[in-house]
Amino acid sequence: MNFRAKTADRDGYADIARAGLEPLKTIGSRWPAIIGAVLTLAMIVGLGRELLGHGLAGLTRSVPQDPRFYLCFGLLYMSPPTGDYVIFRRLWGIPLGGLVALIKKRIANEVVFGYSGDAYFYAWARAKARMVASPFGAVKDVTILSAIAGNAVTLLLVAIALPLGRHLLTHDQFRTVLASAGVTLAISLPFLIFSRRVFSLPRAKLWWVFGIHCIRLLCGSVLIAFAWHFALPGVPVGMWLFLAAGRLLVSRLPLVPNKDLLFANAAILLIGQDQALSELIAFTAALTLLVHVALIVAFGAHAVADRSRA
Repeated sequence: MNFRAKTADRDGYADIARAGLEPLKTIGSRWPAIIGAVLTLAMIVGLGRELLGHGLAGLTRSVPQDPRFYLCFGLLYMSPPTGDYVIFRRLWGIPLGGLVALIKKRIANEVVFGYSGDAYFYAWARAKARMVASPFGAVKDVTILSAIAGNAVTLLLVAIALPLGRHLLTHDQFRTVLASAGVTLAISLPFLIFSRRVFSLPRAKLWWVFGIHCIRLLCGSVLIAFAWHFALPGVPVGMWLFLAAGRLLVSRLPLVPNKDLLFANAAILLIGQDQALSELIAFTAALTLLVHVALIVAFGAHAVADRSRA
């Protein structure tokens, strides 16, 4: 009996080690809490900058009346943190409260700078996740796989959309898209070639994480397409799906300047309704910012209430 128990413990620790984690010992350093506090402050500053920069001006435009728009928008907003929660729930068994940290991760990545949210979540994991003492390996793997999944979906969309939308691009734009696709592929190749040295998770879990990221990206494209369709029902949902794919494609290509302008111009050429479409895009961006602000305020109020009760 004791031999079996020891074997089970040893196997369990081996699984944790393969995930880039270590059994919890003692975290004496306070740096995770400090980093978390600094990045939280940076989120507040970033949101304030967006607000002062008339980030909510889009809310004064025409407001969609169909409640299904807001349902799809809410699901779209929650899709990135939910996908991450599914991943880390399986890897670490994090509680539902970890979803709050993952929402903050999304906000930080959007309003502070790229991957600052990943740094915040790493600090949260070091300070809060009781089952691990070194979560860097898993956070690193999930972050890299998110980028690779985005690049893979982008290349797939390039292969599908470029022949269909070739007439919408100038010769220079067409060459830029091809060059960007080449750079996107080149960025991903080193991680694939040296995967044994780069990644910490077992291969089966890497593929599973990659699959979750791909599903999240595809679900996000479908949700934004249906949200736009419910806001402007005169445009067929199939056209919105095509535009959603184009939006994801443009957002991921590294060498394309003025991405928002390029996407807006392509969308207007495809469906017309330039004023209505511009207002819809502005409203969606402003609503996203408003939700960011509301959630940060709610999380802050909850934290203050918890401390006052302690």
